[in-house]
Amino acid sequence: MKMINNFINKKVKFAEIKKIFYKKGFILIKKKSNTHSKDSQINVLFRTALSSLIVIFIFSVSPIIVEFSKERVLFSKDFENNSKDNFKKALENKNSELDTGVNETYLFDDVLNFEDSPTDTVRLSAATIEQLFKDTDYNLDEVRKKKLVKPISLSLLPAEIKKIENTSKRKELFIQIVLPLIIKENNSIRIDRKKLFSILNKSKNTNAEKNWLEKKFKMYGVLNKDLSTLKVRMDEIPVSIAIAQAAKETGWGTSRFAQEGNALFGQWTWLGEGIKPAGADTNSTHKVMKFKVLQASVKAYHRNLNTHSSYREFRSVRAELRDKRRPLNSLILSEYLDKYAETGKEYVEILQKIIKQNNLTDFDNAKLLPSSIELESLI
Repeated sequence: MKMINNFINKKVKFAEIKKIFYKKGFILIKKKSNTHSKDSQINVLFRTALSSLIVIFIFSVSPIIVEFSKERVLFSKDFENNSKDNFKKALENKNSELDTGVNETYLFDDVLNFEDSPTDTVRLSAATIEQLFKDTDYNLDEVRKKKLVKPISLSLLPAEIKKIENTSKRKELFIQIVLPLIIKENNSIRIDRKKLFSILNKSKNTNAEKNWLEKKFKMYGVLNKDLSTLKVRMDEIPVSIAIAQAAKETGWGTSRFAQEGNALFGQWTWLGEGIKPAGADTNSTHKVMKFKVLQASVKAYHRNLNTHSSYREFRSVRAELRDKRRPLNSLILSEYLDKYAETGKEYVEILQKIIKQNNLTDFDNAKLLPSSIELESLI
């Protein structure tokens, strides 16, 4: 009993207890602590729970990640943005499929709509137009100096232009009439081109922007919704080339096609309304396109050069000039308009001669002044 009391009242070492029980015939073995085992079990449980949470988290957020990835794409599958690669290949002439094929279904829809819109088609006399230009201080010498053009948009050529015997005076009047129309169309294309590049530089586009693209694909006859082709086709025509071609095709505004059909560029058509050339074969079915107003003719001309397969090389060289940040040189680009007329290279030489002799490149950088109520009242 005394031994037990001592055992209780004192902290007895395990070795001493072992000796006591050994004397009594018992053998004691010290049991190892199970603290480590418990810690291991806790670690296993913790890791299992953590793994489960991670798996649950992954499955929960994966749809969000997928959706986010889709939104980061520039367009949906319909507008896959591989245009930069394709555009680079096009400039290196490695992509034979670029700018090939045209969907003609909607090419001139906007031209037809423009024709259908209410327009004042009063034919002013040459004298009235000359006075209008004088009253508004619109003359070509000032345009060459200041590069600013009055926004005077005439619907029809004056019938008396062919009666103006002074060649220089007739040419000047013709240029004054067509210059604002050509710049106006280039401005419209420039705005569209700026919007296109804005869309290309975005990581996400609105439905309105996608609808706008759809409209432009149709307008430029682009197959397979190819953005590179759209970039190549949606571009300006140098003003000097447009004036030279209009001058050549209309005899500086005196031709029957220009006077009767507002056809400034002699475009052919096999359908719809047109003017039959006087010297055409009886078996020939082609006509010269006819327009209600001059602006529609300019719009159709731009669309023709920007979409027809005959001018694919013209567009390719123009794109290369853009890529090198060089101006659209009319003397370089006119080399690729040999298919515009049956005379081929001779036609190109005539265009270049018109450009040089009349210093038409002076107008390539000209800007159109904004319209005003006062100016409209004068017209």
